[in-house]
Amino acid sequence: MTNRFMGPPWQMDWTLKAQAARDALPEHVRQMIDAARAELVTAGDPYFRGIDADAGLPEDLHVEPARSSDPKGSRVLYFDNGHGWLTYTFVRRTEDPQIVVEQIFWQ
Repeated sequence: MTNRFMGPPWQMDWTLKAQAARDALPEHVRQMIDAARAELVTAGDPYFRGIDADAGLPEDLHVEPARSSDPKGSRVLYFDNGHGWLTYTFVRRTEDPQIVVEQIFWQ
């Protein structure tokens, strides 16, 4: 056993409310969410810290902190050119680090 952090791909869990909201959306929106999920779980740093840290994401995705006063807190991932978003946190643990999706919205 080593003492270093595990790397991508990260585990991802959804709160029950977020999963229900995702499942209620149309199929084409769920496909966009799945594409956004793929970007998140393979990101080297799911916090996307620094200037233009999310520059490697597709053009219709953008990540920013939910609150600028909490740099290690929730993040907002905008998808579908800002028509939808999801909030998530990244729990960095030595064993089993994971992304937890807390809310999802699309209009």
